[in-house]
Amino acid sequence: MRIGIVGAGISGLGTAFWLQQARPDWPLAIFEAAATPGGALHTEVVEGFRFEAGCNGFLTNKPDSLDLVRASGATPLLMESSAAARKRFVYTDALYSLPESPRAFLTTRLLSTAAKLRVAGEFLVRARRDGAEETLEQFGYRRLGREFTDVFLGAMTAGIYGSTPAHLSVAAAFPLIAALEREHGGLFRGMLAKRKREAGPGGVLTSFRGGVSSFIEHLARTLRADWHLGSSIDSIERAGTGYRIHAQGAVTEVDQVVVATPAYAAARQLEALDGELARSLARIDYSPIAVVGFGYRALAAPLDGFGLLTTAAARLPVLGVLWDSSIFPDRAPPGGKILRAMLGGQRNPELARLDRDALIARAREGIQRSMGVDATPDVAYVYSWERGIPNYGPGHLATVAAIDAAVARHPGLALIGNAYHGVAMNDCCRNSRALATRVADGTGASV
Repeated sequence: MRIGIVGAGISGLGTAFWLQQARPDWPLAIFEAAATPGGALHTEVVEGFRFEAGCNGFLTNKPDSLDLVRASGATPLLMESSAAARKRFVYTDALYSLPESPRAFLTTRLLSTAAKLRVAGEFLVRARRDGAEETLEQFGYRRLGREFTDVFLGAMTAGIYGSTPAHLSVAAAFPLIAALEREHGGLFRGMLAKRKREAGPGGVLTSFRGGVSSFIEHLARTLRADWHLGSSIDSIERAGTGYRIHAQGAVTEVDQVVVATPAYAAARQLEALDGELARSLARIDYSPIAVVGFGYRALAAPLDGFGLLTTAAARLPVLGVLWDSSIFPDRAPPGGKILRAMLGGQRNPELARLDRDALIARAREGIQRSMGVDATPDVAYVYSWERGIPNYGPGHLATVAAIDAAVARHPGLALIGNAYHGVAMNDCCRNSRALATRVADGTGASV
């Protein structure tokens, strides 16, 4: 049984790894359009500064990424974030510490007294039982009030999805939050119930020595596969009971194929096989994101924390600024510091499409206005994602259901990636292991 895996990001690599563990005798052919595997997990070193193009790690409150790391023998690469990374900030009209306890919430100046009382009143809000889809904004306004939603949920969605509460479906983007109301009648009631059942730590942000690319390189080395790097897929078509993969004039035949590319790429690759499936894939929205990193060899400003997120009301050009060298000290050379700004998203999509010089200028403006740092960086790094983070907007769950139904028409075809059921590294690792199990057992594949 020969398996083709199209796309060598963490979803494709994770599927390949677990499949090889279950079926070591099955040959693998792995295709990746880029010259190196990893997708959004990519570290670039510029004059000793390590910049991440996307994700910088995972939380240990879920086992999925850790399971993959340990099973692949990469435990020595693990690096926990520093204690300072527990401190997080939000910028509205000024920079405020994110409350870490009920007492801190009561005294924070991020919200008015009326807004805090409105949040406390969540206990009294009746659960919605009609099953109608809501945006996170609608959900938040209804249960927690406008001010809390605009500040806390606005900052949170900027950090996770590069989006806004108005652009996200609560059931698709935050299913656990939706489940608290559905199963317990409210958020506070649900959290209290879960706390009684699942008491324990919330997890630690964890990455890898040398950056996320060090793990990707290690994981790729564990795979015994026929590698096709720098090989863009033109199309995938049926070939008897299997599939034929067309890549830049070359043809590879496989018995089953796992498509682990972004939804928009998968739409193009599968158009000839199933036009309806391709159209459903093309409906998945993405937020454009520009990552601008600055390296400072001798920055006087103290960086003691994870970084900051901004609200829409702040009217800053940055969605947030990560203090990468405070989170993971090995990201900068001795004595150096790194700031990494995110621009664009659903809030200001046009900013992500600016040229390099303009992005650097807007990022510096956002850092100066939010942090008061106006020092000229010694090193600058820019990476623009025209379609960066999948945006789970209203209708996302229906679109995924349509994709699932279409995939079921093609035995031996499977789709996986962060476009469907979670954008975090833990989500991708969990879904890749589940898919590998289904493929190995012959129990069917779905997104």
